[in-house]
Amino acid sequence: MALGASPGDVLRHVLGQSLSLIATGVAAGLMAALGLSRLLTKLLYGVSANDPVIFIGVPLLLAAVALLASYLPARKATRIDPLVALRFE
Repeated sequence: MALGASPGDVLRHVLGQSLSLIATGVAAGLMAALGLSRLLTKLLYGVSANDPVIFIGVPLLLAAVALLASYLPARKATRIDPLVALRFE
Protein backbone atom coordinates (compact mmCIF):
# COMPACT_ATOMS: atom_id res chain seq x y z
CA MET A 1 0.00 0.00 0.00
CA ALA A 2 2.96 2.28 0.54
CA LEU A 3 3.77 1.89 -3.14
CA GLY A 4 0.26 2.71 -4.37
CA ALA A 5 -1.74 -0.50 -4.04
CA SER A 6 -5.30 -0.17 -2.82
CA PRO A 7 -6.47 -2.14 0.24
CA GLY A 8 -8.57 -4.33 -2.05
CA ASP A 9 -5.54 -5.14 -4.18
CA VAL A 10 -3.56 -6.16 -1.12
CA LEU A 11 -6.41 -8.31 0.14
CA ARG A 12 -6.84 -10.01 -3.25
CA HIS A 13 -3.10 -10.63 -3.51
CA VAL A 14 -2.80 -12.21 -0.07
CA LEU A 15 -5.94 -14.31 -0.50
CA GLY A 16 -4.82 -15.39 -3.97
CA GLN A 17 -1.52 -16.66 -2.62
CA SER A 18 -3.33 -18.38 0.24
CA LEU A 19 -5.80 -20.03 -2.14
CA SER A 20 -3.00 -21.46 -4.25
CA LEU A 21 -1.40 -22.99 -1.16
CA ILE A 22 -4.76 -24.28 0.07
CA ALA A 23 -5.53 -25.86 -3.32
CA THR A 24 -2.12 -27.52 -3.42
CA GLY A 25 -2.56 -28.90 0.08
CA VAL A 26 -6.08 -30.15 -0.57
CA ALA A 27 -5.01 -31.84 -3.82
CA ALA A 28 -2.05 -33.54 -2.14
CA GLY A 29 -4.20 -34.59 0.79
CA LEU A 30 -6.89 -36.05 -1.46
CA MET A 31 -4.34 -38.04 -3.44
CA ALA A 32 -2.76 -39.36 -0.25
CA ALA A 33 -6.17 -40.17 1.23
CA LEU A 34 -7.26 -42.05 -1.88
CA GLY A 35 -4.01 -43.99 -1.87
CA LEU A 36 -4.10 -44.83 1.83
CA SER A 37 -7.84 -45.51 2.11
CA ARG A 38 -7.37 -49.10 1.00
CA LEU A 39 -4.95 -49.66 3.88
CA LEU A 40 -7.40 -48.25 6.40
CA THR A 41 -10.48 -50.20 5.27
CA LYS A 42 -10.26 -52.60 8.20
CA LEU A 43 -10.08 -49.72 10.70
CA LEU A 44 -13.16 -47.91 9.42
CA TYR A 45 -16.45 -48.82 11.06
CA GLY A 46 -19.72 -47.77 9.44
CA VAL A 47 -18.02 -45.79 6.67
CA SER A 48 -16.84 -47.09 3.33
CA ALA A 49 -13.24 -46.50 2.33
CA ASN A 50 -14.23 -44.15 -0.51
CA ASP A 51 -17.20 -42.35 1.07
CA PRO A 52 -17.92 -39.33 -1.15
CA VAL A 53 -19.34 -37.27 1.72
CA ILE A 54 -16.08 -37.60 3.62
CA PHE A 55 -13.90 -37.01 0.55
CA ILE A 56 -15.83 -33.83 -0.30
CA GLY A 57 -16.84 -32.53 3.11
CA VAL A 58 -13.53 -32.69 4.93
CA PRO A 59 -11.47 -30.89 2.25
CA LEU A 60 -14.17 -28.21 1.95
CA LEU A 61 -14.19 -27.70 5.71
CA LEU A 62 -10.39 -27.56 5.89
CA ALA A 63 -10.24 -25.14 2.94
CA ALA A 64 -12.84 -22.88 4.56
CA VAL A 65 -10.92 -22.80 7.85
CA ALA A 66 -7.63 -22.12 6.05
CA LEU A 67 -9.23 -19.34 4.01
CA LEU A 68 -10.64 -17.75 7.16
CA ALA A 69 -7.25 -18.09 8.84
CA SER A 70 -5.64 -16.16 5.99
CA TYR A 71 -8.46 -13.64 5.57
CA LEU A 72 -8.32 -12.27 9.11
CA PRO A 73 -4.63 -11.21 9.04
CA ALA A 74 -5.00 -9.97 5.45
CA ARG A 75 -7.91 -7.77 6.45
CA LYS A 76 -5.93 -6.44 9.38
CA ALA A 77 -2.98 -5.70 7.09
CA THR A 78 -5.19 -3.58 4.84
CA ARG A 79 -6.15 -1.37 7.76
CA ILE A 80 -2.60 -0.52 8.82
CA ASP A 81 -1.39 2.93 7.86
CA PRO A 82 1.53 2.50 5.42
CA LEU A 83 3.53 5.32 7.03
CA VAL A 84 3.32 3.70 10.43
CA ALA A 85 4.42 0.36 8.97
CA LEU A 86 7.37 1.97 7.17
CA ARG A 87 8.47 3.83 10.29
CA PHE A 88 8.30 0.62 12.31
CA GLU A 89 10.63 -1.15 9.88
